[in-house]
Formats: sequence, C-alpha cells, structure tokens
Amino acid sequence: MIDSDDFGKEILEYLKLYRDLGVRWVRAAENSKPQDAGRATTRSVPASTSSSPAPAFLFAVQKTVADTAAVVTPAGPSESLESIRAHLKGCERCKLSTGRKNIVFGAGNPKAELMFVGEAPGADEDEQGLPFVGRAGQLLTKIIEAIGINRKDVFICNILKCRPPGNRNPETDEIAACEQFLFRQIAAVKPRIICALGAFGAQTLLKTAEPIGRLRGKLLDYRGVKLMATFHPAYLLRNPNEKRRVWEDMQVIRKYLDSLH
Repeated sequence: MIDSDDFGKEILEYLKLYRDLGVRWVRAAENSKPQDAGRATTRSVPASTSSSPAPAFLFAVQKTVADTAAVVTPAGPSESLESIRAHLKGCERCKLSTGRKNIVFGAGNPKAELMFVGEAPGADEDEQGLPFVGRAGQLLTKIIEAIGINRKDVFICNILKCRPPGNRNPETDEIAACEQFLFRQIAAVKPRIICALGAFGAQTLLKTAEPIGRLRGKLLDYRGVKLMATFHPAYLLRNPNEKRRVWEDMQVIRKYLDSLH
C-alpha cells in the first residue's frame, strides 16, 4: 500500500521538475476512444483501498513517476546550466549531503554535441568538485581524444552530484533525489548524443533494469536524442580486456557525429 503523504511529495517533486524544465501539462481527454488516432486516451484507475476514487490526474502523474512518459509540451526555452547550478547550491535533498566536501555539478562545453553521464563522484572528484579527474577520468580523457575530440568540447556529469561513502553504488532514494538535476542539465546542453557510462548511468536514463552488457553497442533513442551505453572507465581499469568493446562503441558515436555535419 502506497503511503499517501510520500506519494504526494513524489508528485510535487515531479511537478516542480517539469515546471523547472519549462513545460506545461496537457490534460488527457476524458471519454476518448482508442480508435481516435492522435488523441490521448485514459485508462481505468486501479482499485484503491480508499472509499473514494482517486482524482483522474493522479493516475497520469503516477504513470509519469513510473516510466517518465509524461504528456508534456515545451513552453519556452530551457534554463541555463548556471541557473541549475545555483538551484543545486547547498543541496540537502538526500543523506549524501552530510558527508560530501563538494557538489560535483559537471564540466565542459555548455553546448556540447556529445555528453557523458557517469554514476557518481569519487574521492578525487569530491575533493576538487570536478567530474572524472581521478584515474578513471584520465582514462576517459584518452577515450575521448582517441576519437578526435577534445575533452573541453564535451560535457561530463554524473547522476549523483555527491560522493557516496566508500564509493558504494548509488541508492534508489539518492537517485530519485538527484536525477532531476541531470534531466535539467541534458535539457540545457541539448546534446546530439549521450554516452552513458556504466550500468547506473544507462539504467537511470533509460528507466530499465537491463544489464549494461545488453544495452551497449547500439544507438538507442532517448527523448529525441541518441544514446550509447558503454562500460564505465573505472570498470575498464579492473577489466582492461573490455577496452576493445568501448572502442567499438566510441567509433559508433564518432560516425554518428560525423553524419550530422
């Protein structure tokens, strides 16, 4: 049974997210027929333990929370990275705020065609406040340069903006609290292609539980742009034999970028 207070807070967070992204809600047509092509259709609300039925709009929001397939229409230009950074300043939305040294917002070209999304900051990133500056970051730089792109010409960020203790995996509540800023960063940068580094990056963006080994190697669609999932550089440091697969993935990215010009 879903706690009504928690669910209400979750609804509000998502409504705030879409408001910040500059979108407006389009009300689904009531009593629309499935055969009416191009029109929104409603679905029956699941049975509730409450005596009164849930309002119709709650079902639409619940579906959005479940699979991020909100029915929205752009209502203006997206915000800048600097305004997002200002909104994130001093963030205490999850428990990671108590142990961090620095928020690691992201770095690079604010209008990059290629955007990298990793998992979370490590010790070096937490110390410097910059993404991918440790050993994994040095390898990522070499990977980027290997396809003829300068690191300063891409934008790099993580799902989480604060370091998990001991570099453990991100937890569900931490992702839920932080992913809105990632989505806003993507909307601000407007990349032509996103490279998701590792399972958490790919699974968070694609809303899937598929392992990275099945997701990598092919261009996927993500909100109107292409997405390539590949292994995280930290994984490559432990498994150097997988570097060839990452090289193949990066070649696909390079060819796609070349096709745009």
